[in-house]
Amino acid sequence: MNMQSRPVGAKKSVDPILLPVEGMTCASCVRRVEKAVAAVPGVEESAVNFATETLSVTPGDGFSAEALLAAIDKAGYEAKAETLVLEVEDMTCASCVSRVEKALKTVPAVEAASVNLATGEAVVKVLGGPSALPALTAAVAKAGYAVRLLAGADDAVAADGARVEDADATGSGDGSMGHAPEIGEKPQGTAARAAVSAGRSSAGASADSRELRREKEIASLQRDFLVALVLTLPLFILEMGGHIYPPLHHVLMQIFPGNTLYLLQFALATAVLVGPGRRFYVKGVPSLLRLSPDMNALVALGTGAAYLYSLVTTFAPGLLPVDARHVYYEAATVIVSLILLGRLLEARAKGRTGAAIRKLAGLQAKTARVERDGTTLDLPLSAVVVGDVVVIRPGERIPVDGRVIDGASAVDEAMMSGEPIPVAKRAGDTVIGGTVNGQGALRFEATGVGADMMLSRIIRLVQEAQGAKLPIQRLVDEVTAWFVPVVIAIAAVTFFLWLLLGPVPAYTHGLVAAVAVLIIACPCAMGLATPTSIMVGTGRAAELGVLFRKGDALQSLSQIDWVVMDKTGTITAGKPEVTGIVTAEGFDEADVLRLTASLEARSEHPLADAIVRAAEARGIVLSTVDQVEAVAGFGVTGMVDGRRVAAGADRFMVKLGVMPHGLSERPLPNEGGGADAAASLQAAVTRLADEGASPLYVAIDGKLAAAIAVADPIKPTSAAAIAALKARGLKLMIVTGDNARTAHAVAKKAGIDAVVAEVLPEGKVSAIKEVQEKGGRVAFVGDGINDAPALATADAGIAIGTGTDVAIESADVVLVGGDLMGALHAIELSGAVMRNIRQNLFWAFGYNVALIPVAAGLLYPLFGVTFSPMLGAAAMGLSSVFVLTNALRLRAARVTGFLTSP
Repeated sequence: MNMQSRPVGAKKSVDPILLPVEGMTCASCVRRVEKAVAAVPGVEESAVNFATETLSVTPGDGFSAEALLAAIDKAGYEAKAETLVLEVEDMTCASCVSRVEKALKTVPAVEAASVNLATGEAVVKVLGGPSALPALTAAVAKAGYAVRLLAGADDAVAADGARVEDADATGSGDGSMGHAPEIGEKPQGTAARAAVSAGRSSAGASADSRELRREKEIASLQRDFLVALVLTLPLFILEMGGHIYPPLHHVLMQIFPGNTLYLLQFALATAVLVGPGRRFYVKGVPSLLRLSPDMNALVALGTGAAYLYSLVTTFAPGLLPVDARHVYYEAATVIVSLILLGRLLEARAKGRTGAAIRKLAGLQAKTARVERDGTTLDLPLSAVVVGDVVVIRPGERIPVDGRVIDGASAVDEAMMSGEPIPVAKRAGDTVIGGTVNGQGALRFEATGVGADMMLSRIIRLVQEAQGAKLPIQRLVDEVTAWFVPVVIAIAAVTFFLWLLLGPVPAYTHGLVAAVAVLIIACPCAMGLATPTSIMVGTGRAAELGVLFRKGDALQSLSQIDWVVMDKTGTITAGKPEVTGIVTAEGFDEADVLRLTASLEARSEHPLADAIVRAAEARGIVLSTVDQVEAVAGFGVTGMVDGRRVAAGADRFMVKLGVMPHGLSERPLPNEGGGADAAASLQAAVTRLADEGASPLYVAIDGKLAAAIAVADPIKPTSAAAIAALKARGLKLMIVTGDNARTAHAVAKKAGIDAVVAEVLPEGKVSAIKEVQEKGGRVAFVGDGINDAPALATADAGIAIGTGTDVAIESADVVLVGGDLMGALHAIELSGAVMRNIRQNLFWAFGYNVALIPVAAGLLYPLFGVTFSPMLGAAAMGLSSVFVLTNALRLRAARVTGFLTSP
């Protein structure tokens, strides 16, 4: 271990950061890491522990977590910031979001932080993971807010059955010395299962407690609003009743002589402000003292000014001119009541924005029927581990992911793919936890449990996307960072201008205008405009089998003008099928298929399986085969029912002497006998090739018998999806490594004009860059490992969910159902979400821009109209409710092929 020197007596600026470093294998690795870290600006002290593979860093001035990680990566080792999800309490407006983010970013270990007002969460990438929680909590507390850990690295490990330590294997009883199985290895022993259960129970308890806190918040707001309403109504009647019905004023003066009426109003108003309104002062006054005012500060200033002015009128009227001796108790209490009502409606609407996540979580089965040690047990889901054999009866919900061992059924996977037609399952097929079994019975081996289930991953992806910030949000952040201080300044200027220039009573006009400015300008709607639309939109997308891995893909996907797509597995099924059989004169099609399929059943060629499946589909019984010989690069031969059968490429037929060179590029050594048969097939073979099919030739007993066309068929929905994309004005292109003839044939069938064929992965990237250099914005759709570079290069990468993990990890959007129609839905939904966000922002910004001058008194010189603070409070609350309800419309967003309620 090595340590940088530091002057004796020097004081550490902050606590050291401890983070794991992967890839160190010897003492020289330690030295290289320490040398790289020492060169990072702001690192006061560093030490590497080779035994624990950890790095301890004491940050100083100018330290950057991003620079530290980059230096370690450049040295050839790997260290990652861990992601923590924190619940933030007491955030009420967009300016709160800005302050919490700034506070989190003051912690040196933080690489990035994103705060979401709609979810009340902060997603923080931080060095050291949970060990940084005290520093994060202290920083946020200093800004006036409180946080608690919702999820982090520890939760993920605890919930991951593949990483649970096996306490039984060591006899330790506490798991501290246990063996951690590799991914996919089945944990052994009851202690391991208990640990898995505890981890998942903890995660579930966290979600339950969070929902409970939301319910308590709604209940508290509802109680406070009702109390405020009951106390405010008589106060409002006492003060405003006389203005509405003048005789009432005389009746009240007789009932409450002298100053008694003001004292009664004082008592009622004090009860409202000290009781239900106390929350605004407890939060608002400290934020004012910290010089970082928020919405609570605006309410506290506005209502406090009205209340204090009324106190002077009530108890020291001599301090004011006679014409300025008015009370505004009712204004302060009505403002508190209306804002509490707005927050109550807002809290209820926020609860509905997370409906998609709760719906997905509700798909999880509670128990599983598992075979262990020769017996069948009903176990809680948390006790199921990888490798368990699970038994599913008709109509039951599948508890975990798995691979079918035996049985046959049809499974409703609509919740994953959006497709209503059940999918047939038999031995070897995969099943997904949360889907519903049909009428058959299945036994399957569990392959994904807990956090590794597809449903769990989907929920995680949706949560990450909902917590993301779009580029358009930066404008909101920039505005709200200075919005509240500017509003306070406008209110102060308004008051003094009325005081100097306003009519008698100037004090009254100035106070009313200043309070109206403070109340009406709360930027709640600004903070909710973007995150609520993202939450609802990504939740709706998940219901349709479209997962936004990165939230900013919503914006980039809505701006594209080119859709570039791979061919195989994207437009086509990716699984060859027999599309036609052309026989020579004297041969029967069914007999040829039987003989060929019997032979190909012994072959490992990719086309062989298609031929065998075609025979099985027709109910053909295969025969036994003898003397099988595979000729590499040509084909296969064998004896089937006493007949010599050969199947392969045209060059194999030439080699066998049964096909003339007219159908082959190879010269024919012996043209005997097969010319007529070959000529009769030539036109049909040419037509099949033009349609994108690959012909496989069959010779029986030395005679050319047939050409079997094998093609990768276009998926049933691809043509419809492509037509819909073109109807949206998008330009389409196929970029594939397949041969040009096949690519053009598929493009013609699908309705695509632009084709780039016979390219390597680098060629796909070049094709995308060429479009981008001409100003085009590109979405690339692909499914294979060779598509990963293109997915990463495109402005928006869309991965077919049935494709490879590499492609999925490189994409911004994942289509669970493996259908090109999903790409269309992703584009449609991204456009709908961005339209919704723009509507919200227009309302939020336009509302403030238009009404602040009105509240300040702009209309008074022209029309003699002033804007009441009470109307301001009502408008402010309705502004937030409008934004939330507008976002909730996305829950019923229409997409092509799915008819939903508007």
